[in-house]
This record gives sequence, C-alpha cells and structure tokens, in this order.
Amino acid sequence: MPSSPSRGIAYYFEIAVVLIGVVGTAANALILYAMVASKQHGKQMLIFNQNVLDLASSIFLVIAYGAKLCSIPLTASAGYWSCMWLLSENVLWCPILAAKLNLMLVTIERYIKLVHYKTILRKPVIHLAVAFSWIAGFALSIGIALSTTDLVDGVCLSYVFWSSRASQLAYGIFYFTFFYGVMLLTFVFCYGRILAMIRGQARTMAAHGATASNSQQSLAHRAQLSVIKTMVLVSAFYAVSDLPMQVYYLLLNVNANMTIIESGYYVSLFVSFLHICTNPFIYAAKFDPVKRVLLSLIPCTETGTAQQHG
Repeated sequence: MPSSPSRGIAYYFEIAVVLIGVVGTAANALILYAMVASKQHGKQMLIFNQNVLDLASSIFLVIAYGAKLCSIPLTASAGYWSCMWLLSENVLWCPILAAKLNLMLVTIERYIKLVHYKTILRKPVIHLAVAFSWIAGFALSIGIALSTTDLVDGVCLSYVFWSSRASQLAYGIFYFTFFYGVMLLTFVFCYGRILAMIRGQARTMAAHGATASNSQQSLAHRAQLSVIKTMVLVSAFYAVSDLPMQVYYLLLNVNANMTIIESGYYVSLFVSFLHICTNPFIYAAKFDPVKRVLLSLIPCTETGTAQQHG
C-alpha cells in the first residue's frame, strides 16, 4: 500500500472498487447461468471454471474493500485475522491468482486440442487442471500474505515483513516474469498457431463451395471460432489491464526505497480490477451459446422471433 495514504483518495477508490465488485458479481453470475442453461459447463469446463473464479473474485472484492470502508477496529485475535485475511486482501488475491493460472491453462488446452488433436485431454485431465488452478493460486496467495503481513499497534501492515531483501526481490521478479511475461508469450504463441490453423481450414472449406458451408464440419468450425474469439479477447484485455499494476509491483520489489505516487497506484489497481467485471461482457458479446441464452431472456427478442416465424 502507498506510504502516507490520503484517506480522501483511498475512500473514493474503495467505493469505486466495491461498485466494480457488485457489477462483476451480477454479470459473472448471469454468465454462469447462461453457460449451465446452454450446457457449456460440461463441454467447456476450464472456461466455466474461469467464470466461477471471476465470480469468486468479484464477491471477495466487495467483502475485502467493504471491510476497508467500514474501518474495522483491529483489536485482539479478531483484529489480527481481519488484517491477515481481509485488509491484506489475501482472501481476494486467492481467486485472482487462481483465475490467472486458469486463463493460461485454457490457452494451453485450446492449443493442444485444436492444433495437435491430442486425445490426452479427457475429463480427468481437465479436472486435474481445474484443481491445480485453485490449489496453486490459493497456496501462493496465502503463503505470501501470511508470511509478510502483521498487525502492529493496531495498524495492518501487509506484504511488508519479508524474511530477507533477496526473497522480496526474487518474488517480485518471479511474479512479473510468470504472471505477465510467461502468460503473454503463451497467449501469443498458442493463439497465433490456432488462428493460423483456422485460416487454413477456412480456405479449404471455401474451396469446396457452398455445399461445404452447410456441412456439420462448417458448424463445428464456427463453434470453435466463437470460443477462440472469446478467449483471445479475454486474454488480450488481461494483458492490457494488468500491465500497469504488474510494472508497479515489480518496481516496488526491485527498488525498496521507491515512493509510490498515490494516484498512479490507485489507477493501476483499478484498471487491473476492471478485468474481473468486464470478462462477462466479452462472453455475452462473443460466445454464441451464452449469447443465445441471454437473448432469450429478453422478452422483446422472443416476441420478435415469434413474429418472424409466424
């Protein structure tokens, strides 16, 4: 957190973050309903898990920043555990880190399935990938938060008490390298190969004329393209929205004497949190099965469809 924080800036930032959490909770819950209604939760298990993690992140965003707004008295054991879990944002970063890992696993799964046609991606493997994202994300967040946070004279000091300067430096470099550098390279390589393959398939189908366009293969191709477009947009927005905070966090851990500019810190964190509540809108706009379910919930759409078929 910034040194010498201005309560005025922090207060309005916390209100804005709670609003993001409320919008994200409602939007992600609606997308989860649409995925279940369209029976995509079984077909696209990792994508469904991504939405579950985004929903959990939104809920804990409201809880963690609601606690900050309430100015909970930090006394006795209740104050200590409030510091360790709520005010340190530990409870929030558990699902956020899990969602980041899952997003990379979605990318790898799409690549293996579409480019290499591997049969190893059966349900037990996907279940293991889902479990890994939750376990690894929660373990990393809890391990770092609990070991570097403490309550001192009624003040919650989070991510301050590192065992050594070297460990802080190592973690800062690891976090940026893995959760931004490695993930970005994974996105570019995997989706680049996938899109190249899809373009090749489109040229092959075009060469077979109009008959092929109505075939089962063409329908499967369009379904694949809908999923890929959705995940490319989700990954691209992650790369853009998370960059400012990633750079800030890296600089903080590399340069122990760095003074944070409050406005820059809050703007960077706010943009990073936006990714949680904007993902549902990408699914609603680009993921065809979800889009159809959501459109069916609009009465005028159903009426218009009935009139067209009448």
